[in-house]
Amino acid sequence: MLSLACLLLPFGALASWAAHGLTDTGRWVRTMAPLAADPDVRRSVADAVGDGILREAGPAAATGPLRGEIGPFVHDATRSFTRTEAYRTAWDAANRAVHDAVLRALRDDGAHGAPVTVDPAPVIARVKQQLSDDHVPFAHRIPVTHTRVPVLPAEDVDRLRKGYHVLDTAAFWLPLAAAVLAVAGIAVAACRRRAVTALGLGTALGGALLVLAVAIGRRLTLADLPDALHRPAAGAVYDALTATLRTVSWLLCVLGLAVAGATWVTGRYGPRLAARRRARGSAVPVADPLPAPTRARA
Repeated sequence: MLSLACLLLPFGALASWAAHGLTDTGRWVRTMAPLAADPDVRRSVADAVGDGILREAGPAAATGPLRGEIGPFVHDATRSFTRTEAYRTAWDAANRAVHDAVLRALRDDGAHGAPVTVDPAPVIARVKQQLSDDHVPFAHRIPVTHTRVPVLPAEDVDRLRKGYHVLDTAAFWLPLAAAVLAVAGIAVAACRRRAVTALGLGTALGGALLVLAVAIGRRLTLADLPDALHRPAAGAVYDALTATLRTVSWLLCVLGLAVAGATWVTGRYGPRLAARRRARGSAVPVADPLPAPTRARA
């Protein structure tokens, strides 16, 4: 039972992080907000926005002869924009809008076969207001049009919905099962001190394996990206999202080793200290006998 509890504990931590840590929109926005100032992320965003502007300008600007003339100017302008307060406003608003849309699609069991789309009008409106507050010329003329921008195709949404429900269930039952098995294993153990020591070592091992899994997941995630130039930005996003999971993993390691070390120390030196206390308590000092009274001489 103790082995099974130690095995379920890292999986429970992983499921809880995925089901609860990534599904809170406010926490998601707070986690992603510092990335707006990350140089690699800003460079990737500027390149993506610049390429999108060139594509909207027409084939001549996207792939034709005009790209060499206006391309550097457009990309310099987008890089300058990523250093403004309006960009940080757009970053937070876009993350909130995308996360809300994806979360609604994952929780809606009746939306089978429907892709996830986002209306950028609220984000554009917030950016327009920020630029107007900064007294940017012609900011009030920015059009705010309602359209639907695809985020996830329908087949990906259906697959992620099934995984979300599995994680939501596992996030509740796996930690509970691990706790019940740990308590039961200690209760029926012949030597409870050794059982607690084994549980501590198993917890530390599970935390170490979880740290290793996060590192391997980062390596595999970045290796699957086709564009090597955007890998630093993707690495920064991955590190921000898994920061809580890494902290929990190291806490499991430290807590497990601390419990195992404490039980080992008390098991090795506890009986000796108890014996010394009993010996000191039994050794009661005996008072010296009083001298016999002397008779006075006649």
